[in-house]
Amino acid sequence: MKRIFFIIAAGLAGLAVALDAWGAHGLPGWLDAHRLALFEIGVRYQMYHALALLGVSGAGARWPRRWVDASGGLLISGVRVFSGSLYLRSLTGITGLGALTPLGGLLLLAGWGCLAMGVWRAGARSGSGR
Repeated sequence: MKRIFFIIAAGLAGLAVALDAWGAHGLPGWLDAHRLALFEIGVRYQMYHALALLGVSGAGARWPRRWVDASGGLLISGVRVFSGSLYLRSLTGITGLGALTPLGGLLLLAGWGCLAMGVWRAGARSGSGR
């Protein structure tokens, strides 16, 4: 999974750069300020979590695999739902998608929680607090 997480992270980061460029150069004038801000938030969180996924890909060798795998899967799902719902809301103007964004946020939080749990459990197993 480490290699797959790394590949997905690189793809998400590259896509975030492309979307940010499009948002900065192609969307002003087409979207109002609120919808443009939603788009930018989606890009920002996509990049943050692409970088986090790079860390998760490296964590697989050090911490319990099931927690790291769960963390990576939740972060990927969270980006898809959180950022994806913001992209759809901003580009289409459909407001009914607003309920998906908090669900994506919960998936991201669960991903971070799984990563923390894996580190905590690894320390408990080794008997060291480090």
